[in-house]
Amino acid sequence: MKITDFDIYKDLLKEKSGLVLSQDKSYLLESRLNPVAKKWGYDSLDAMTMAIHGVPDKELIRDIVEAMTTNETSFFRDSRPFDIFKETVLTYMKSARNTRRRVRIWCAAASSGQEPYTIAMLLKEAAADFPGWSFEIVATDISHDILTQAREGRYTQFEVQRGLPIQLLVKYFTQDDSRWQLNDDIRKMVKYDYFNLLDPMTRLGTFDIIFCRNVLIYFDEPTKGMVLGNMAKQIEKDGFLFLGGAETVLGITDAFKPVPDRRGLYAVVESPHLQSSAQTGTQALA
Repeated sequence: MKITDFDIYKDLLKEKSGLVLSQDKSYLLESRLNPVAKKWGYDSLDAMTMAIHGVPDKELIRDIVEAMTTNETSFFRDSRPFDIFKETVLTYMKSARNTRRRVRIWCAAASSGQEPYTIAMLLKEAAADFPGWSFEIVATDISHDILTQAREGRYTQFEVQRGLPIQLLVKYFTQDDSRWQLNDDIRKMVKYDYFNLLDPMTRLGTFDIIFCRNVLIYFDEPTKGMVLGNMAKQIEKDGFLFLGGAETVLGITDAFKPVPDRRGLYAVVESPHLQSSAQTGTQALA
């Protein structure tokens, strides 16, 4: 692919999704966009690129962005964050939200649904400890196609084998031919919605917990700072943010700080979790 053509897609993806592509990813660009060109009736990727020069169809732009979006995910991905969610965050919420008994959770870039459904299963397992509580899980993604797949809650044998404990598979799924169908009671716990992380977040409301794992790694520093700054405005003052293992807020934003001894877990800077830890020198949320 010519550098000038690559730059067209690079700029388009940066503007529409925040995704940053380096020149060494040109092979990836070609492999993912050739099927899009074929779908739209272009003889070649070059022909589609020429169309992008003019006034491109909005649906074509959407297909290009969706084709380049990474949808790598799995149930209980990296496992440790979900242990922290269950042992630390839920324990805190049980005490801090005891009066209102309502918790809102946002899974940003939810992909095909494994992360929000993992959270839903954990909440279902803990239901006896939260009688009368309301847990709302909002899961968003930039891909309409992947959201449709997530809502269906149907997974291949390979997908359910990746991290999902066998007891939860048997308890919450039903085998349907070669696929596994998630039970309705778990699916109904998650509300899916289209959302671009570059857009204003106010329409989503405020949250007690935000999962934004393995997303920021695809953004440049200014975009990371913008996204994190916007999330800080939509999270409760004693709320929690989960990031991926290769992600950090350090050097990017002052809105969040790491929660000591809880890798991947962050809190708003004025959060009582951080203040109590700093004042007492003890492990936060112990």
